[in-house]
Amino acid sequence: MRVVHINYVHDHEGRSPDELLHAWPTLGAVATAVHRAGAEVVVLQASRRSAAIERDGVRYLFVAEPCPRGRRSGFFPWRLSRAAATLKPDVIHVNGLDFPFHTRALCRLGAPVLVQDHASVSTGRTALRRWGIARAAAVAFTAVDQAEPFRASGILSPDMPVVAVPESSTTFSPAPLEGARSEAGVHGDPMVLWVGRLDDNKDPLTILRAIELAMPHLPDLQLWCCFHEEGLLPAIRERLAAAPHLAARVHLLGKVPHARIQTLCRAADFFMLGSHRESAGYALLEALACGATPIVSDIPSFRVLTGDGAIGALAPMGNPTAFADALIRLAREPRAALRARAIAHFTRNLSFDVVGARLLALYAQLAAGHAPR
Repeated sequence: MRVVHINYVHDHEGRSPDELLHAWPTLGAVATAVHRAGAEVVVLQASRRSAAIERDGVRYLFVAEPCPRGRRSGFFPWRLSRAAATLKPDVIHVNGLDFPFHTRALCRLGAPVLVQDHASVSTGRTALRRWGIARAAAVAFTAVDQAEPFRASGILSPDMPVVAVPESSTTFSPAPLEGARSEAGVHGDPMVLWVGRLDDNKDPLTILRAIELAMPHLPDLQLWCCFHEEGLLPAIRERLAAAPHLAARVHLLGKVPHARIQTLCRAADFFMLGSHRESAGYALLEALACGATPIVSDIPSFRVLTGDGAIGALAPMGNPTAFADALIRLAREPRAALRARAIAHFTRNLSFDVVGARLLALYAQLAAGHAPR
């Protein structure tokens, strides 16, 4: 089976193909996983200039398409559809729900088109986006429930097939806990990790309050926070300044290299995040891969990634008491068993090999003209 993956988002930094694949690792990692599962995969990437490379058995064709700064995609969608047509694909996999003209052009080629969500919003240009997606064979989200706002807004028709497939996975892997803690310079019993933007969606203030509520029950509790956007940092610092007892347990690491995130995930007992909305949850995937037990908000994508709360715990958004209760309860369980369960769950359900196999099975259904499931 020949599958064409298409990415319409332009790189306005003008990086070389090798540099871009390094900067956008998911683009290549998913394609490689599908190739390992047994498909021939070609990736078409919108670009300022034409180029072609091959890596890990996957061909990457960079298609020149002018795109002014300020726009995510270019003005000439037929260039990518023509490139796809020459490849005679069995299935076309489009990244993103936000490119109606490009997607519509692809749907005229005859091969079934799978459109996958990548943090799209369910508002804006609804009629145009519905027109662009209308002839797709199916739309994929991390969780099927994530399609409901798109149906409600009219972007997805009531009869559009929707399937659940994680956007990606991670190459993070577990390692001995004590060695990771020594390397990372962290401590805590339990040691809790938080990774994300400091914004209202990630809701760090709810997690801070949860830590404060759990402290009397967990006297050696420590929270370590990594972040690369600082919107709520002044509010967090103000909160910590007003509560020295909490500040003594909270470590604001700021932006750290991605390799150190892996070390911190390996060192953590628990991973906490209070997101209100996530298309997937890359930080959660990375934590699970390393064995950190998740305590995260009860939202569709996190329900899928945790097996509906079978691993760790799900807490209502914005409810610090529920987060604290889950942390206290889980901290009393054997840590080694929790870690082993998280790693086994990731390996069985969320690894790149699993994602690649699931996509290949879905492509086979679409190519055969069957309704996806």
